[in-house]
Amino acid sequence: MSNNKHPAHRGTIFVEDATVMSHERFDADQYLLRLSSARCAEHAEPGSFAHLQCSKDLPMRRPLSIMRTNKQAGWVEYLYRNVGLGTHALAQRQVGESISVMGPIGKPFVASANKSRPLLIGGGVGIPPMFFLAEHLKQQHDLGVLSATPLVLMGSEVPYPFHTYASSHAISGLDGTANYGIGALEELGIASRLASLQHYEGCFQGYVTDLGRAYLRSLSQQELAEVEIFSCGPHPMLEACAKLAHEFSLDCQVSLEEYMACAVGGCAGCVVEIQTADGPAMKRVCVDGPVFNAAHVYPEIYA
Repeated sequence: MSNNKHPAHRGTIFVEDATVMSHERFDADQYLLRLSSARCAEHAEPGSFAHLQCSKDLPMRRPLSIMRTNKQAGWVEYLYRNVGLGTHALAQRQVGESISVMGPIGKPFVASANKSRPLLIGGGVGIPPMFFLAEHLKQQHDLGVLSATPLVLMGSEVPYPFHTYASSHAISGLDGTANYGIGALEELGIASRLASLQHYEGCFQGYVTDLGRAYLRSLSQQELAEVEIFSCGPHPMLEACAKLAHEFSLDCQVSLEEYMACAVGGCAGCVVEIQTADGPAMKRVCVDGPVFNAAHVYPEIYA
């Protein structure tokens, strides 16, 4: 599995003045920001991110993963938490204000045409890319491009910033431990389940990767052969996803989250060590990623 057929082309990275269309606050200082950003909406793919100027008083932009887009209406949505100087400034932005956006940036997730059971695992900051990918896979399925019907597993230790309720989709191995899904995905016909250590109603009480393991254990060998894993979240969760994929001999793509300065490959401030055919190499998360093959990020697991 490779993402080489989807290189990050600088010619599709735009800088545009986006207008705040809506800006909602949720529990635990979480925000859902919708920007009128036509060029970014047109070219964004699941796994893409954008570099936002949170305030004119802050010289450094902040990278935010794209959660949803609407090409026809020309908008892009971002889900973020107010955790630092940049996001605190961003949280103050009001409807009608202009925000400079640079994007979309990065290599996307690439689904295999012959895998009909994509398993999407997102945690915390990794929830937005999984949401975007789930919608994309469903659209491709409805168009007859892919046979894939995604299952989305989300983990969070703060209240989910979505309407959640009992899912109408029965899922092998999971209905005895968790039955809540994300309403916005349910309405699109996308199955989802939730995990948390905080005893939220309807959630699996544990790590989201344990929820994934329960699902995979319920599948036959023939069904497992149709699964590939896509993941984004904190590094410990991504490592756990890589171990899960290795345990069941599955392909796995992970999207890495790193601090960034320029976000276009010039400063090398976001480099990580990746295993290549020629040995270890330093790769830039912004343009060489953020999506990588899990076996290349965690070669010790696959040794």
